[in-house]
Amino acid sequence: MKKLKKIIASTLIFTSIFSTTVLAKEASEDLNLIGTSAISVDLETNDIIYAKNIDNQMFPASVTKLMTALLLAENKQKNDLLTYPKEALNEAPFSYGLNVHPVTPGDTFTAANAMDILLLYSGNDIAYMIAKNIGGTVDNFVKMMNDKAKELKMTNTHFVTPNGLDDNINDHLTTSYDLSILLKAVMDNEWTSSILGKKESEVKSTNGPTAKVENRNKILGENGNIGGKTGYTEKAGRCLAAVYERDGRKIATVVLNSEYNLPEDSKVFEDVAKLADYSYNAEKKSLLAKDTELESKTLKYNVFPLLGPERTIRVPVTVKEDVLAYETSLEPEVKYELNDVSAWKLNKNKPIGKVTVKIKDTINQYDLYPTISKMDLVKQNIIVYIVVLAIITALIVIILKFINKRKDRKRRSVRFYR
Repeated sequence: MKKLKKIIASTLIFTSIFSTTVLAKEASEDLNLIGTSAISVDLETNDIIYAKNIDNQMFPASVTKLMTALLLAENKQKNDLLTYPKEALNEAPFSYGLNVHPVTPGDTFTAANAMDILLLYSGNDIAYMIAKNIGGTVDNFVKMMNDKAKELKMTNTHFVTPNGLDDNINDHLTTSYDLSILLKAVMDNEWTSSILGKKESEVKSTNGPTAKVENRNKILGENGNIGGKTGYTEKAGRCLAAVYERDGRKIATVVLNSEYNLPEDSKVFEDVAKLADYSYNAEKKSLLAKDTELESKTLKYNVFPLLGPERTIRVPVTVKEDVLAYETSLEPEVKYELNDVSAWKLNKNKPIGKVTVKIKDTINQYDLYPTISKMDLVKQNIIVYIVVLAIITALIVIILKFINKRKDRKRRSVRFYR
């Protein structure tokens, strides 16, 4: 039986891979995005709607600050004070202390103001300040970033800086897929998600004047864009991770290494807008059709329960609902697991196994039902049952006749002796 299971399992895996390749195609041919890596994900179902080089490691630039913001939200209260370190003055533009208003080392910011400057203005010095205040040292904070990435299962991510600056750094890397996971975590956090949706904010250090910072996400509020984080370095190209909401449905979009076309700076926003429109219009295609034979299991059974002769029957299985998936460059993995079951207990309305559909890290399972029942066993062996029934009937008739003859003889004997 174990050998039979192994053979069936191997066949099922081969069949599933062969049958699902028709869904896979190069998504990059659909939209012609400038960005060399892109993804869109339904935040409720985790379905990947669009995929282009989603596991290629890339430089994320200031999209990195989403992780810094998440750790700030998890480790500080809004009214907590963060001290501005002198080393923050050495961080490159855009920096609050260099480009908005000078800051004296030792001055403080509330965590709320720091969050606004981090996510709206994308201040590199503020990211450094947050790292130093939470981690004690920037290196400790970066370890916290990487630990959080592991916790979120961002398996292809390695952070080196809290702000995404990558001069003389070659291993500050992530993927568009991993960033979609991070973006979901940020949107699940009430504080960080609310800041991504702000167009502007008035901020200040404790001893400094009030300044206004504006969100660098140019398409915030357009066509359902409810938040996003931009980024740019020469290594990273133009990047944007953004979330859309239309008709109550939220979709995360990430585009990496798009074009930075100054002075308009429009290409990455066009990429993301195009990706969002595509994602909301995309429809799932049939991966496994309901009520069609998907696989089969061969069962042994006795023609008469608990008695011989022994026979085998092929039991096709199916699902009672269409299994749907989006067409992307990702290849679905479909695996079947069929239980050991008595052929005499087959019921078309009782499952005898599961089919598992895995696309990237999203796994869904569906019940598998037999397409035959125990009555089909009866039909398959009807001639045997008729013959056996005829034999039993004949035997009963013979026995009854024998009994009746004995009774007649006994009656005749009684009359004779009278």
